[in-house]
Amino acid sequence: MTDKFQNNIENLVEEFNFNGQKKFKLIVLFGLLGDFDSFEYAINLKNFIDNKQDKNLDIFAIAIGNQKGKEKFCNFTGFRKENLMVVSNNQIHNNLKVSKGLDIGLGGWINMLLMLSGINSFKTIKEVIRGYLGDRKAQQIYSEFEKIEVFKFFKFSGNSFKQAFGDGYLRPFELATFRLNNMNEIIQNWSDYILNEKYLPQRGASFLLNNKNQVIYKFFSNDVLGYSSNMKDPLGFLTELIKE
Repeated sequence: MTDKFQNNIENLVEEFNFNGQKKFKLIVLFGLLGDFDSFEYAINLKNFIDNKQDKNLDIFAIAIGNQKGKEKFCNFTGFRKENLMVVSNNQIHNNLKVSKGLDIGLGGWINMLLMLSGINSFKTIKEVIRGYLGDRKAQQIYSEFEKIEVFKFFKFSGNSFKQAFGDGYLRPFELATFRLNNMNEIIQNWSDYILNEKYLPQRGASFLLNNKNQVIYKFFSNDVLGYSSNMKDPLGFLTELIKE
């Protein structure tokens, strides 16, 4: 790891006052607030905190967006408002050499659609298919009693997945339903979540720091729906690295 990279991380901590009081800190760089990965990652982190797995960890995030979008994002995902900062461009991402995603010169929309089809985003199709087929090696999302609402008119409970496919693993259509719900929220509030469409392909990154602000783990995303090195257990790296 270069001194310049470490210095950039330390400057980021100082600039945004990401001090924290715990042994470790996770700094997440989202792309746009309205990116699929931003929503999914934020919800997973919120659940991580709700399950009391963060006793050694402070969690901070930076996203491209504005205050109105931030309010809606945090209300929907449950991510802590005080721990999310919004910026107006991808300069921080560029400084840290985070992937800009595909750029063929025809604008953010075209670039994103091509990435969703797997071009320059090789793991995306596999991850989309996993959302429909399920995954015996991943955890289920919805509890038996959870109420699920898609597009306001399609309502059912988590028990539907149990009755059809059992429980104790990621059932078919479960992850796809979760992502469809996130997509619906983004589309309904597009102008608030998508600050500038040219940043649609912008990918994110994760940096885990010790109590001396030294980077002990880093991950750079290259793919849509690829915000972790192991999407079967996206926060598994934390479970391993922040043990007492």
